[in-house]
Amino acid sequence: MRKDIRYKITTFLFVLPSLFVFVNVVIIPFLMGIIYSFTDWDGFAFKGSSFVGLKNYISAFTDQKFITSFWLTAKYTICMVALVNIVGLGLALLVTSKIKTKTLLRGVYFLPNLIGGLILGFIWKFVFTKFFVQLGEVTKTSKFFFNWLDNPTAAFWALVTVGVWQMAGYVMVIYIAAIESIPTDIMEAADIDGANSVTKLRKIILPLISQAFTISLFITCSNSFKQYDTNLSLTNGGPFGSTELITMNIFQTAFGYNKYVIAQAKAIIFFFVIMVITMLQVYLTKKKEVEMQ
Repeated sequence: MRKDIRYKITTFLFVLPSLFVFVNVVIIPFLMGIIYSFTDWDGFAFKGSSFVGLKNYISAFTDQKFITSFWLTAKYTICMVALVNIVGLGLALLVTSKIKTKTLLRGVYFLPNLIGGLILGFIWKFVFTKFFVQLGEVTKTSKFFFNWLDNPTAAFWALVTVGVWQMAGYVMVIYIAAIESIPTDIMEAADIDGANSVTKLRKIILPLISQAFTISLFITCSNSFKQYDTNLSLTNGGPFGSTELITMNIFQTAFGYNKYVIAQAKAIIFFFVIMVITMLQVYLTKKKEVEMQ
């Protein structure tokens, strides 16, 4: 047997188990979900279900709570993408500088990413409902330190704060890898030419880590759209549904109101929205990479 054929067979055999799981866990349920969204399936037996066309999609688009959750999720995603990448890049620049504790700080900043979203939400729920209230009373700053989760606007920013605190460390690692891959002779030449920190950041570092921006923006964008666990444990959509992101709305539609096919239609709409936005983001950032280089 030729060596290249043996190599291809070996590669296929190693890929086969993962491919089998992916097809059965992702592809087949996804295709079945698309089929269900065009029927009156009751969530249990598909036999006996009838084709209803776009009825479920029309119901989804006319659901005001779904539309509100969609725009809230878009607002949340914009805030997360901007803040996570700004904070993550700032932390990366800090821990790649000449400070002595940079190794320790890398671990400290990355640590929140290791905590599960549910646990993270419960921890911060205590902070916002107990610690903030006590701090506000002691320091007489109740205008800022109060129970954020009782106020619709503050509850949204509490959700953003927790998300940034968790994800910034992960994005930081990506930026660290990109910054440390910059050739040292370029930075030394900039130092010899008398370039200050701001000039080096604008003219050297940012253009040379453009690929890291593409990856980080993609990760933060997709993860923010799919946020559920922290939303559940921190605010549970409250107060009065003011922080109900789109994933929670889909879950409530299916398991709270037993409208499985409408929830499935919402999920399909949500999937295609995420797909279009992330593909557009990758295209634009890739195009920007070429321009910066």
